[in-house]
Amino acid sequence: MECLLGLACKDFVLIAADQTNAHSIIVMKNDENKLFKISNQMVMGITGESGDATQFAEFIAKNIQLYKMRHRYELSPAAAANYTRRNLAGYLRSRTPYMVNMLLGGFDPQTGSELYFIDYLGSFQKLKFATHGYGGFFCMGIMDRYHKDDLTVDEAYEVLKKCVREIHKRLIINLPNFKVQVVDKNGIRDLDPLTAKNVSDVSEAA
Repeated sequence: MECLLGLACKDFVLIAADQTNAHSIIVMKNDENKLFKISNQMVMGITGESGDATQFAEFIAKNIQLYKMRHRYELSPAAAANYTRRNLAGYLRSRTPYMVNMLLGGFDPQTGSELYFIDYLGSFQKLKFATHGYGGFFCMGIMDRYHKDDLTVDEAYEVLKKCVREIHKRLIINLPNFKVQVVDKNGIRDLDPLTAKNVSDVSEAA
């Protein structure tokens, strides 16, 4: 029922995650944070079992920070994504697998912005745009049509607005709020959340 959206352009990555925490048929809260800071220029959006998601994200973040302390430099987004996938695949073959799906976005001064799709089976792919969850069924076509490498942050944010508006319109599951973060050469910063109120001004015109 959860949803992650990611867009990678030339100079930045945008990641959005719904903020709904539900148990069975009950919505527990609508302000859950599913975006985790992994390093100064990396963000992980993660969904899945609540305990698994928080524990695995914190495990990855702390180990990447430990690597920085030991070696005095940070892992690149590509290295961090490979490390994450390897750990997830290892736990999958143990008695305690993590049932989580992730989008990992980051900025590397040498290679630019990078977005990685990782699922609970250890599948791993670098992409320009990606989704997780039922909401993504309504967004891939929109992202494919409007994504360009030279989009500005504001233009990419408008693409995510179109996606969230379509989720609100088409998906039977209620996902009212999405938290959005951008990662670029200046680090990580929050953008305005995408809610039913502020996506309603997006034009229906293609």
